[in-house]
Amino acid sequence: MQIDLKGKTILVTGASNGIGKEGAEFLMKMGARVAVHFNTNKKAAETLVSSYPNTKSKTFQADISKEQDIYKLFDDVCHEFKKIDVVILNAGVFLPHSTQESTIDWFSVWKKTIDINLNSVGLLTKLGIDHFIKNGEGRFIYIGSRAVFRGETEEYLAYAASKGGMVSLARSVARSFGKQNIKSFIIAPGFTRTQMAENFISNHGEQKILDEMALNDVTKPEDLTPVIGLMCAGLMDHATGATIDINGGSHIR
Repeated sequence: MQIDLKGKTILVTGASNGIGKEGAEFLMKMGARVAVHFNTNKKAAETLVSSYPNTKSKTFQADISKEQDIYKLFDDVCHEFKKIDVVILNAGVFLPHSTQESTIDWFSVWKKTIDINLNSVGLLTKLGIDHFIKNGEGRFIYIGSRAVFRGETEEYLAYAASKGGMVSLARSVARSFGKQNIKSFIIAPGFTRTQMAENFISNHGEQKILDEMALNDVTKPEDLTPVIGLMCAGLMDHATGATIDINGGSHIR
């Protein structure tokens, strides 16, 4: 699929692997200049950017569990590129914390998950809204989860709650700021073949995932990228506030 994204500057969080990496690569193939955010995997981020030198994309490091790192990330991208057209909020964690653990340990994982999956998203959303209003337009894409709509198992309560908050935020942004030419979209994957899902697969087996699905193979990160491209290009603006389910038919609403 060819989507023209030349002239677009797009910030992708968590872009050194998984959905973020495949999304960033697809956007660069379509001509976008991408701010490739990473936390620890510098080599992967730099390798990705070096493969598309004509886009003038760059890497940006930040630990998004830390408030000051988030401010610096957004400031650095704005300083480097001047204008951001799209913010893709992808970075997140999928950490188990069974209710059979001690309450102290359980709540520790809860707080870490909320900090990374929701608090960072809230702050980047506020920074993005200010930036988009100043520039007259902008788009957010939030990578949510089917867990928001069907619930999760007991060892992933924090993950489900964090993604539920993200989806409600994304819908509220769409409703509140559409008249100011700001659009907001949600993509809700099911299990996707990424590093984040590997622990679950190693513990429970791939067949457990396939048994839930209507299709015969696990969703891959590149299955999400055409939709991301359409959203970035402005070809889905009248779907602002909508959630697009990409989960292999494992949860149909």
